[in-house]
Amino acid sequence: MCLTETLDEMVNSGTLSPELAIQVLVQFDKSMTEALESQVKSKVTIKGHLHTYRFCDNVWTFILQGATFKSDDNSENVGRVKIVACDSKLLSQ
Repeated sequence: MCLTETLDEMVNSGTLSPELAIQVLVQFDKSMTEALESQVKSKVTIKGHLHTYRFCDNVWTFILQGATFKSDDNSENVGRVKIVACDSKLLSQ
């Protein structure tokens, strides 16, 4: 979110073109996807009450309330979670 806000500020001030800002975000998403695929070895289970879900422009958005994140040796309760997911194949287009 901080990256998006910073890029928005730079576009609004004229420091950066909107096209370049989009390219930066796409490259960041690709890099994060590659890092998660190659470096993350554990799994996490998320449970909670599904408050809202939406599918728009090939992007899923889920809002969970009373969510619990569980891994092999850890469990964390959180109040509200927003999950945004898209097909990673679409990022390369």
